[in-house]
Amino acid sequence: MRGLWKQWAAAALAAGLLELPFPLAGPMPPWRSLFAWFGLVPLLWALLAEIDERHPLRRGFLVAYLSGFLWYMGNCYWVRDTMSRYGGMPPLAPTLLLIGFSLVLGLYFGLFGLGLILIRRATGSARIALAFAPFLWTALELAAARVTSVPWDQLGYSQVDNALVNQLAPWAGVYGISFVLVTANALLAGGLLIERGSRNRFSGRRAWAGCGALLLVAGFCGIFAPAPALVPTATAVLIQPNLDVGEENNWQGAEWNRQMAAFAHLAGESCTNFIAGIPQTGAPTVDANCPSHPAAPDLVAWPESPAPYFGGDPRFRQAMRFVAQSAHAPLVVGGVGMDFSSVEHGWLEYNSAFVIAADGSAVGRYDKIHLVPFGEYIPFQNLLTFAHKLTGRVGVFDRGAQRNSFPLPVQNQEKHRYGVFICYEAVFADEVRLFAKNGAEVFVNISDDGWYGDTSAPWQHLNMARMRAIENRRWLLRDTNSGVTASIDPWGRVRQSIPRNTDGALAARYGFRSRRTFYTLHGDVFAWLCAVISLAGMGGALRRRPAR
Repeated sequence: MRGLWKQWAAAALAAGLLELPFPLAGPMPPWRSLFAWFGLVPLLWALLAEIDERHPLRRGFLVAYLSGFLWYMGNCYWVRDTMSRYGGMPPLAPTLLLIGFSLVLGLYFGLFGLGLILIRRATGSARIALAFAPFLWTALELAAARVTSVPWDQLGYSQVDNALVNQLAPWAGVYGISFVLVTANALLAGGLLIERGSRNRFSGRRAWAGCGALLLVAGFCGIFAPAPALVPTATAVLIQPNLDVGEENNWQGAEWNRQMAAFAHLAGESCTNFIAGIPQTGAPTVDANCPSHPAAPDLVAWPESPAPYFGGDPRFRQAMRFVAQSAHAPLVVGGVGMDFSSVEHGWLEYNSAFVIAADGSAVGRYDKIHLVPFGEYIPFQNLLTFAHKLTGRVGVFDRGAQRNSFPLPVQNQEKHRYGVFICYEAVFADEVRLFAKNGAEVFVNISDDGWYGDTSAPWQHLNMARMRAIENRRWLLRDTNSGVTASIDPWGRVRQSIPRNTDGALAARYGFRSRRTFYTLHGDVFAWLCAVISLAGMGGALRRRPAR
């Protein structure tokens, strides 16, 4: 048993190092992305260093599982805070939910460890297992997106500020960046491992470590690489109402009139001061030097929020017509859409985005397709009958069916197509790309991050949305209830924003792009290729007798 404690300590160390290249409680300084280039090394060493050969498969799985469990507990600690404050759950239930959440998702780390040990047993070589690691890691990230539908903070998101490495995203998505990062970690770990039977052990280790260090330095220098200069051509007013998600906000009578007057006033703010970057990073505040009569905006957006906006309410339709005509601009407004279904024998309700023309007429509606489990619906509700009691504020929405793009004119001239997606959908790369594939020239993401409070989640969510702009090379207008409300360019840079937890509006400059990237057209081809290679390698390893 001597030396085994080092493996468990190394697994815990890896979990801690891998927390650092992601936002912890505020925006992440770009220099911290460096930790992603070597944070996995302790876990790889713990799995493949020949400390104890008894029960290697069980040991490999459990060592990696510990690392994954600890990483999810730290990275997603906000799950407990959110459910404690808004879930209506008993006192200990949010903590138990976080533990259960981490135990389930930590299994991906466990499978990663199990796979590497299988390959090492079959080939007798730790270095071959390390060469296999990037393929297996990428395949498991794809599984996290497709099986459990929680692709939160995949490793590649740590490089969202790296203009050099991000050039992979329009080809292979965030998965391509994860692959490169794990490759660098594997090369560095190879410099720590001594292969049995190697005649020149030091030379081989030095070569692996040297290649890993070279890749690390070259990749990290990408945070200093400039991105292309872009000239925006249009203006959108992104309204940040900062409504309390804990309140019903059931506006009636005079309160409704007051709120609609405030909406119309903010919709006309087509020139505002802004932060030239991400809030809370020291980015300068820019005086917009507005003319006395600024031009009308090309779009006005109201985010997903607890405002009482229901598509079937005549009062809502009349108010939106008034706001659009007053602002002389089309609207994108988050609300609840409703349809009658003869099949379901009743009304269906959707988490929706209404698109309204400048004259007040309805252009269309996007109904959210990828709903949040235990937030907007309860999965397997026939089995999990207790879930309603544990999460008292769970909404019950139906799924939308189409990812449409909406044609809207720019200052009543040429029309451009907008792709609108809602909140949690921003973390699903292969789904967001379909808006661009269907013709969207600019993305609009409306979200309510007020549920997260002052935790790491709003900043993590922002970075994942930024990667969608990079993968598809589209401008992204991100309108949120409480922040971060921002204009993001096709290279993922936050060009303009306003402070979080304040009510106001951002006159966001943006542009249009119609060229489709390889990722836009073909999606997760690279990740699926890694999955095929991983399955083939694991299948071969299971059939082959362990090498001595």
